[in-house]
Amino acid sequence: MRNKELSNIFERIADALELKGENPFKINAYKKASRIFKELPEDIEVYYKNNTIQEIKGIGEGIAKKVKEYIETGKMHKYDEAMKGIKPEVLEMLNIPQLGPKTLKIFKDKFGVRNLQDLEIALNARELEEFPGMGKKKIENIRKGIELYRQLKGKGRRYLIGEVYPIVNRINSLLKGIGAKHRIEICGSFRRMKETVGDIDILVEGEDEDIIKKFVQFPLFERTLAAGKTKASVIEDATKIQIDLRLVPSISFGSALQYFTGSKPHNMRVREIAKSRGLKLNEYGLFKGEKQIAGTNEEGVYNALGMDWIPPEMREDRGEVELSLAHKIPRLVETSDIKGDLHIHSTYSDGNLTIEEIAEIAREMGYEYIGISDHSISAKYARGLNIETLKRKNCEIDELNKKFKGKPYILKSAEVDILSNGTLDYPDEILKSLDIVIAAVHQGFKKNVTKRIMEAMENPYVDIIAHPTGRLIGKREGYDVDIEKVINYAGETNTILEINAYYERLDLNDINARIAGEKGVMLAINTDTHSKFMFNNIIFGVGIAKRAGLVKDNILNTYPLNKMLKQLKRNG
Repeated sequence: MRNKELSNIFERIADALELKGENPFKINAYKKASRIFKELPEDIEVYYKNNTIQEIKGIGEGIAKKVKEYIETGKMHKYDEAMKGIKPEVLEMLNIPQLGPKTLKIFKDKFGVRNLQDLEIALNARELEEFPGMGKKKIENIRKGIELYRQLKGKGRRYLIGEVYPIVNRINSLLKGIGAKHRIEICGSFRRMKETVGDIDILVEGEDEDIIKKFVQFPLFERTLAAGKTKASVIEDATKIQIDLRLVPSISFGSALQYFTGSKPHNMRVREIAKSRGLKLNEYGLFKGEKQIAGTNEEGVYNALGMDWIPPEMREDRGEVELSLAHKIPRLVETSDIKGDLHIHSTYSDGNLTIEEIAEIAREMGYEYIGISDHSISAKYARGLNIETLKRKNCEIDELNKKFKGKPYILKSAEVDILSNGTLDYPDEILKSLDIVIAAVHQGFKKNVTKRIMEAMENPYVDIIAHPTGRLIGKREGYDVDIEKVINYAGETNTILEINAYYERLDLNDINARIAGEKGVMLAINTDTHSKFMFNNIIFGVGIAKRAGLVKDNILNTYPLNKMLKQLKRNG
């Protein structure tokens, strides 16, 4: 799939233009294209073959021509033009977390930085701390970013689960097309829904060696590392992630699935239980002496050990084994339980969809309600709404609710900035007029963030705190926030915390979501959708909730509309 390649190309064009100080509107157009191709689930070549590239929402004629040029020639003139005069060493530095194009431009123009070595020297310069926009904290964050960059460049690189997901779907489809008609399972950290994935492990039930031969010939692979009778290892072209496929006979498929799903600590505990019962457990089955007593399916393996089957997301040795032995594994929240999405951006701010288009998609998904949560006025980078525009948007929502007859019901919402001085971006009279208010930090990441969030939670009209730690996985550590204090105060103020399902955020993470659930804090799983394909990210948010051991009742947007609204403190 070339989607990721195109996303990276347009992102690099935007970065190069920003380094050159060019028109911000052009820069934002390329950033928008990058985001669209990153989220696009279908292969762009399908659109190309059908001559429908411009039918992708948010893609205009200019971008479509560039995509066509790239598919046909493997090159893009605009990319070459944008890169002109920028050395590869400078571009490579843009991969450093915490170092954006604007900051890199300062280092390049004012300090003569040409490569990573120059950057590290410049970071030690005394005068740097006095330079406008720098300071000790920012310098330290860039140093941490360099450390993280070196880790990602070395062995053991991990990939965002949202990057891996379309690859897995494509391989699944291709395997079925070559005769893998029985069970196909993706194992490892992907099945456990971890935020990042080191590689992809696939099990295919059967012993047909032709599957291996055909598998290594799939067009999305760059090269084959190994190919035997029952196992093959390949490198995927776009991401360079390693993919291992194993053929497993039916009699061992369940035990192999349990073994290769992991995690290692979980598997060690389960093997200890087997040993204590005079049994041996490995990838081939559960044995009493030489006799196999289980292994065809996972449930049989766990049941033969006196345990309930454990959802893969829970298998991290965090108490799930004890729950299983006591037959107390909860029925975890599922994607099918979600009745609505409360954090969606429309064309009123920085989204690609009109409110009516959003409602149509939500109806197709079977949602009962949606919250149109566009940015507030201070988010100028995202075309934040002033009060008059917000009122106009709310009038449109009233009209659309009549048109859709409440199916889905469109809630008047806003993602309201918690400002650096601790105040909210709209006055209380405006917040009161909304159905739901989502408060969020988008500025002053190091300025009394804990205090500001807690003050926002004291407001009777603030219902949800969005992405509470502000992290971007592999890019930004997040706010300087005491998340345990925030969780505790959310419980005291009856404020809901968000699990932001966008795969670059997944914030709260599973550890903090579990703490919140144990303290009785209600959570909402939202996608922070800006385009059509981001609705699908809900599965990643649900994955985090399942890893946290959360059930349906822990999640605000599993409740029917009226009951959901009653959970809000404004209605309590």
